[in-house]
Amino acid sequence: MIETLSPMGHVRKVLLASDGSAFTSGARRVALATAKAAGAKLYAMTMVYVNPEYAALAPEVVHKAEQEAWWHLKSVGARADELGVEHELLVINGEDPSHEIVEQARALGADVIVVGQQGRRGLARLMVGDATAKVIGQSPCPVIVAPKDAEMWDKRVLVGVDGSQFSDKAAVAASNLAKASGKPVAVVSALVPAHSEARRQESRDAVDRTVNALRDVGLEATGLTAEGEADRVIVRTAEEQDADLIVLGAFGRTGYGRAVLGSVTERVIGNAHCPVLVVI
Repeated sequence: MIETLSPMGHVRKVLLASDGSAFTSGARRVALATAKAAGAKLYAMTMVYVNPEYAALAPEVVHKAEQEAWWHLKSVGARADELGVEHELLVINGEDPSHEIVEQARALGADVIVVGQQGRRGLARLMVGDATAKVIGQSPCPVIVAPKDAEMWDKRVLVGVDGSQFSDKAAVAASNLAKASGKPVAVVSALVPAHSEARRQESRDAVDRTVNALRDVGLEATGLTAEGEADRVIVRTAEEQDADLIVLGAFGRTGYGRAVLGSVTERVIGNAHCPVLVVI
């Protein structure tokens, strides 16, 4: 049973943010499976775009959008019923999806948020969707970002480390997941060509330290370092190791204490074939 997805405690409340599009179909599956495995309550939400002027000028359009939102969420609720997952459906009127998602997470005391990757083609796909990036940057809890074809992980957890406090938090979350699910863990760090030898040694040390810590608590763990840019190394290693969940720290913080999504994490999310758990 997945009881410790979050390093902050047991998972009792899962918040799924879905717009009903194909881009969030993987998020729906992962959120339902996570809630089922953890014995958690699922809160499924979607937002209808409404501002006072729009509501006054086109109330019938707003009403239709609300009906479509409920229709979508009821399909999620029906699947939750099939799985025996306790759930609540939430249609929120607002103007900013990321703001509404974060506010709901805070109000509910959510342990994890599940959102879609919002993947796109070409160069744009290197970067995660704007709303998803904002959710991660402001979230009070870990966030799972799921590609549209994602399923619940059942093979191997991969955690990226670099010796920072954020990657240490990610390692704790990966350990908790592995203990709860019985899955092995692969630990990876990139030897970035532009970095100094001292910095590269820090990466090697971070892998060794994390692997030893995982083995000390009885987990199956392997570690490796690879030459290249960090995001490419992580995505490539996940594919080579047949990992179906990547765990990363959100990295840097700036301005007014708000978290800012790190470029490595952002690019991994945009290119990963599997769900990515971002630990705040």
